[in-house]
Amino acid sequence: MAVILLLVLIAVALGLIGALAKGLLYLLVIGIVVFIVALFLSGLRAGRRSGRRMPR
Repeated sequence: MAVILLLVLIAVALGLIGALAKGLLYLLVIGIVVFIVALFLSGLRAGRRSGRRMPR
């Protein structure tokens, strides 16, 4: 969980720097990609967690 939170914080920081600084648009793109990866990882983690319980 801490890794996902760290990825989201990095994505927000890169996005803000990329959006505010001229000529650093690539940081905004990298921030968006990191945010998508964080969402993907959290989805995998949630899917694995719900699959462990077997209904009786």
